[in-house]
Amino acid sequence: MTVMDTPNGFGYPRPSATGPAGSEPEEQPAKSVTLADDAELDLSADEAAARVEQTLASLDAELVGLAPVKRRVREIASLLQVDRARRRFGLTSSRPTLHMSFTGGPGTGKTTVALRMAAILHALGYIRAPRVHTVTRDDLVGQFIGHTAPKTKEAIARAAGGVLFIDEAYYLFRPENERDYGQEVIEILLTEMENERGDLVVIFAGYPDRMATFFSANPGLSSRVPHHIAFDDYSYPELLQIAGLMVASENFRFDEAAHQAFSEYLSRRMEQPRFSNARSVRNAIERSRLRQARRLVELRRPLRKEDLVTLTADDIYGSSVFEDSTDKSG
Repeated sequence: MTVMDTPNGFGYPRPSATGPAGSEPEEQPAKSVTLADDAELDLSADEAAARVEQTLASLDAELVGLAPVKRRVREIASLLQVDRARRRFGLTSSRPTLHMSFTGGPGTGKTTVALRMAAILHALGYIRAPRVHTVTRDDLVGQFIGHTAPKTKEAIARAAGGVLFIDEAYYLFRPENERDYGQEVIEILLTEMENERGDLVVIFAGYPDRMATFFSANPGLSSRVPHHIAFDDYSYPELLQIAGLMVASENFRFDEAAHQAFSEYLSRRMEQPRFSNARSVRNAIERSRLRQARRLVELRRPLRKEDLVTLTADDIYGSSVFEDSTDKSG
């Protein structure tokens, strides 16, 4: 992801537990004068606020539904804007703890929100780059003694100055295996999350029930994660809307019969195993495009633009979801 210049905003230094984030010296704006008690401060005049609002608007445009998630993201953004304003009046306080937990099923937008959250944190000066480094257990846990710490610290180093996104974080905790090295990762994270509060934000992600067990078994970790955001599964109407947006974004369209066919497809697919919300919708559209391509090639005639952009009912009904088989993955 491209690193953007950090806006000066109101003209005061980047907030940090011990000073500017990161080990590299950065050029800082001139120290601002503390405002008088009766002064007024226009939050909208902060350049960073405009960037934050643009990011929130893009989040609204990119993601269907998820009203509670969007509301919580807005609250966090507001908290940080007010924290910046307080500093202008000399109202010092501890730096907000920004580590988070995203819980929800696959395909509910957790990664997208993490990317937008990184952009917000960077715009307001709480991280050095709008970067998200995504890892899983395999990226952190070693296979033998002495292997885990270097792997974990390497991942933290790659995420430094940005966001470390740990997907399916509950796999770090395996109490049934006394020799598992996942606990070592948790202990390193605990230390880094406390010591590097000015240089690293960690987001733990996974299924709600498993994440609840994960945090209850690691109270030290839970106490360092104040922001828990739940991502609900999408409803049927929301998934239809998502499908329409995905198709349009790729310069395709459903004809009337195809729209009805996809509605039927979705109704059946949601009842089957391994359904992954928007991810399954995207996969279904990709497979429909494959069937469209095969159909067009087999026409053996010159093609019009209308042919190339239109997905028909045949492109949808070719899915295995409409077959009587045990594998209904679509």
